[in-house]
Amino acid sequence: MRIVIAEDAVVLREGLCMLLASRGQEVVAAVGDGDALRAAVAEHGPDIAVVDVRMPPSHTDEGLRAAIRIRRDHPGTGVLMFSQCIETSYAAQLLAGGAHGVGYLLKERVADVKDFLTALERIAAGQTVLDPEVVTQIMGASHRTEALGALTPREREVLAMMAEGRSNNAIAGALFLSYGSVEKHVTQIFTKLGLSPSEHDHRRVLAVLRYLQG
Repeated sequence: MRIVIAEDAVVLREGLCMLLASRGQEVVAAVGDGDALRAAVAEHGPDIAVVDVRMPPSHTDEGLRAAIRIRRDHPGTGVLMFSQCIETSYAAQLLAGGAHGVGYLLKERVADVKDFLTALERIAAGQTVLDPEVVTQIMGASHRTEALGALTPREREVLAMMAEGRSNNAIAGALFLSYGSVEKHVTQIFTKLGLSPSEHDHRRVLAVLRYLQG
């Protein structure tokens, strides 16, 4: 993969560069602010950009805003948002333009190198990856939403794994269910959330967004 890194903490930025290079990945640019990030993506056309949520000058949401612009202007570039803490509203904003090739992870996930690299590969391939902690917080908030409240405990488990970007096969393996059972749960989730089949909408993405909006 060809990767751009946007992280204002020099030690972490250099550490990510070394980690990725040692695993055979190509870091084409490593920058410290949103403007430099957008310029680097425009210049190099990377497969994925790893972006810190909080960057100069205000250290609030500069990285998020830059990531949203990248998704609009460079739809072929996957975006992995990195954060020190969970901000479900940020995750919702990032996914609002569509969840193709997007992820949101806590920085501590880098410690598990294999999982981190797998997340990058999945995002670069157009999949969605959400930190399990994001899903946990979304599920806690979702109890206040009537439509989501209609889901059974098992359906909530399935939707939580959908939010993490897992396929039906992966969900079946994790929950020790048959593939057919997972398909039935997913169908029930779509029905209870009022998500009818459509040629233009991706129901798995819409179901995850209902969680985030909840």
